[in-house]
Amino acid sequence: MTSTKDVPPTVDEFPGIGKRSLRTRLLSSNTFWIFLVLLALLVVFSLLRPDVFPTFQNAQLLLIETSVLLVLAVGMTFVITTAGIDLSVGSVLIFSGMVAAKTMEWLSPGGDATEAGWGVISAGLATGVLAGAAWGLLNGFLVAIAGIPPLIVTLGTMGAALGAANLLNGGSDINTVPRELNQTLGYGTSLGVVPNIVLVAVIITVAGAWLLHTTRYGRYTYAIGSNREAARRSGIGVTRHLLTVYLLTGFLAGIAGFMSLAYYASTTIAAHTLDNLDAISAVVLGGTSLFGGVGSMIGTVIGVFIPAVLTKGFNIVGVQDFWQQIALGAVLIAAVWFDQQRRRARNSR
Repeated sequence: MTSTKDVPPTVDEFPGIGKRSLRTRLLSSNTFWIFLVLLALLVVFSLLRPDVFPTFQNAQLLLIETSVLLVLAVGMTFVITTAGIDLSVGSVLIFSGMVAAKTMEWLSPGGDATEAGWGVISAGLATGVLAGAAWGLLNGFLVAIAGIPPLIVTLGTMGAALGAANLLNGGSDINTVPRELNQTLGYGTSLGVVPNIVLVAVIITVAGAWLLHTTRYGRYTYAIGSNREAARRSGIGVTRHLLTVYLLTGFLAGIAGFMSLAYYASTTIAAHTLDNLDAISAVVLGGTSLFGGVGSMIGTVIGVFIPAVLTKGFNIVGVQDFWQQIALGAVLIAAVWFDQQRRRARNSR
């Protein structure tokens, strides 16, 4: 005989669950609103310059230019969701690219890797990614095991990684990048229209979304960001998990460094010094809370494109660089303000 209390309740029997309409869920979704912002920007710039902005070439260029930043932002989403921060990703990207380029030079006759084949390129990829992962592992060790605040740790490794990159080649860029790498990963396309570098970024983003939203690893990431002590008491290995999160971020920065090397055919040291701030801005714009516990990979994708579309659109309509910086700063501040309001509203329930 089965008693009434033995029957598990259905989802509709819990108050507030299963009764929200699609419209209500959309209106309460932060990702939905930032998507509307991105859509509005696309429409406005398309109306202002219909001959230039809504073109296939412009869209393709926009996707290529955001690919490297998107890979960095995927790792940053995990870190910020745990209520951490990683200021070193831009410098780690530069260091990884420098290690990869230097490796390919060392393995090439006369130190010129321009005509190197895929064996040398593979060696460059492996060392570059390992270099990025090593910095991530160091960050994770200092944050999770040594207990040093992530802001201080990654501020220190930001300078250290950049200094080490400059030491490797006397402070100058390496421009002898294999032509084969530049023509395939850098500028090559698949199916005739999809840039290979964009394809790599999409695959990494989809994998990151799967890891964050559908696996136990992702649930632990949210739990640690929401309440680290509660996560620890519930049996989650917080120290080990934080170590792997920073390791993952460094690993992705290593891949981003190799992608940048392939696209620019140079280590471009000066071009990536602000990538850390761009990645953090994109993640925050996408709705991931700086206070931890809230994060969305779809939001991060949209967050990457909002400043990219703004910059591209401003350049096309002829807005001065100074005004662009002011506008981008205002958008970021507004995003943080909305995040704070949302957090207060959630805590007051």
